[in-house]
Amino acid sequence: MSENKALVPVEQRAVTFYGDELTAVRLANGLVFVPVRPICALLGVDWNGQRRRINRDPVLSAELATVDVTSTEGDRAVTRGVLCLPLDYISGFLFGLNADRVRADLRDKVIRYQRECYKVLADAFQEGRLTAEPDFESLLQTADPATIQAYQIAQAMLKLARQQIMLEAQQGAQQVQLDAHERRLETIESQLGDPARRITPDQATAISQAVKMIAMTLSKRSGRNEYGAVWGELYRRFRVPSYRELPLAQYDAVMAWLTEWHQSLSGDEPF
Repeated sequence: MSENKALVPVEQRAVTFYGDELTAVRLANGLVFVPVRPICALLGVDWNGQRRRINRDPVLSAELATVDVTSTEGDRAVTRGVLCLPLDYISGFLFGLNADRVRADLRDKVIRYQRECYKVLADAFQEGRLTAEPDFESLLQTADPATIQAYQIAQAMLKLARQQIMLEAQQGAQQVQLDAHERRLETIESQLGDPARRITPDQATAISQAVKMIAMTLSKRSGRNEYGAVWGELYRRFRVPSYRELPLAQYDAVMAWLTEWHQSLSGDEPF
């Protein structure tokens, strides 16, 4: 993405991650972006060096974007464009950090970011959780069994409701496609079943060529112009005022009759 024109978010959230405050913003299309420089500062890594690393990476450099982020400076809110990566690519950036090359007191912090940062930021927008809960699993082990059961039931219901919403959305999209296919099929069936439907221009040309060959053969024998006689016989036999008004259902019968007539005159099958 281009770094020149700042993208404008529709939502900004501050997420607490083991005491650190991280900022993430959501665009109107649902994409979540995360400013990269503040993370570098929290992890004690040089921002300029990391920016060069991002620009060298063919994937991260293509996703890097300037996004408007609001921060508090003194007693006023200031909005400025900052370099961000989409949330889906934050883990890729973090895994590019070598924990062995940061200060010893920050090594465990870098590893924690690599393991958990993406999930907490994602949860902030998907489930509304704005803080990391490192001890929650251990709390479940000591909580009252009835409370644990209630929590598990609530989680199961939430998951079921989410799946139901997704299923209904998919079914709705599929139904729209089925309705469109059904309308097209009804149109085709109505056209094929319409007794008033006429032959196509290509079919009319084929009939005209067949009549021409028969008339030419007859004319060689009689020395007269036989075109009118052939057309007249066709119109009389199939009861139409013009060959272009022949019903589509009669096309095969007309061509079979013309073929048989020409065969009786010349002994071969020209059409």
